[in-house]
This record gives sequence, C-alpha cells and structure tokens, in this order.
Amino acid sequence: MEARHAVVGGEQIDRVLSHLGSRSIVLVGMMGAGKTSIGRRLANLLHLPFLDADTEIEKAANLTIPEIFEHYGEAHFREGEERVLARLLASGPAVVATGGGAFMSEETRQRCRENGITIWLKADVPVLLERVRKKSNRPLLNHPDQGEVMRRLLADREPIYRLADIMVASREGPHQAVIAEIVNALDALLRQRSKP
Repeated sequence: MEARHAVVGGEQIDRVLSHLGSRSIVLVGMMGAGKTSIGRRLANLLHLPFLDADTEIEKAANLTIPEIFEHYGEAHFREGEERVLARLLASGPAVVATGGGAFMSEETRQRCRENGITIWLKADVPVLLERVRKKSNRPLLNHPDQGEVMRRLLADREPIYRLADIMVASREGPHQAVIAEIVNALDALLRQRSKP
C-alpha cells in the first residue's frame, strides 16, 4: 500500500474525488485491455465501488455472455448492455469497466459524457491476444483466426475509443504504474475543467 502512495499521494486522491463529484470513472477499450483488473485496483485506491458491466449484464439476464450471444444474438446483447450501463452510470460515483463494444453506442457515449469521465485503456493487438487467449468467454473471438478478428475489431473501434476524455496505454508491467498514470491524468483533466 505504501508503494502506491509513493506514486499517488493522498492529497491527489482527495482532489480527484472532490472534482469527480457524483460522476463515475468509465474504462473503455478492447477486450483484454485490462479494464477489469485495472478498474478493481483503481476503485480500491480511490475507495470507490467497482462495477463490471459484463458481470452486471450476466446477473440481469441470468445467463453468461456467451449464452446471451448464442440464444439471442449480439443485437439483443447490445440493447441489454445499454440499459445496464445507463443504470450503473446513474448510480455514481464508481469505477465502471465496460465491455469492449459498449462505447460504440452513441447513447452510451452520451450517458458517459453526462455522468462520467471516460478513460480509453489502449493496448496493442499482440498484448490483447495474449490476454484473451487465457479465457474462453469471448463470443466475438469464436473464430479460427483470432488475430484477424481482433485487428478488424480494433480498426473499427479505435476511432470511437479516441473520443474518450483520457487515453492511457495498457501495457505489460506493474498495474500501479498504469493506475498512477490514470490518477495523474484524471487530476489534470478535472482541475482544468473546474477552472472558471
């Protein structure tokens, strides 16, 4: 714990929370970018609730995400995702990890603008592939050439991810370094926006 505070001080945390108010910190980016693992640690550091949109969708549907895709299709999943994120964003402040495709919805982006600060966790395809290969719950990667699918998804989504308030590189290495970068960027952005 002390190592974290050597990088991110208590005063800085207090300032971020004060400027954040009732808004949430919303993590966006590709599957495998680290939204859940970084989000949990960031929420812990800031003493905020951590909300994982995918987990909340599964709870609401009483089905896993692969089951939702299989039984109802992606369009149905996206509608549920919009509803769940609307509910999560209305309950801030919190750290919210979104699914990889959530930010593609204009309605969700608008809600994020109104109720949150968005952070794009940007990672390169090799890093993303290495991380997602460890899990079998990625319906969009149910394809023989996962690398091709990942490159195509990233090409489609990156222009939209760029609309996020902040971009932080998600890379291999200690999570604390990425979290410190997020807190520093949040502090700078929120201070700038709070100026009269």
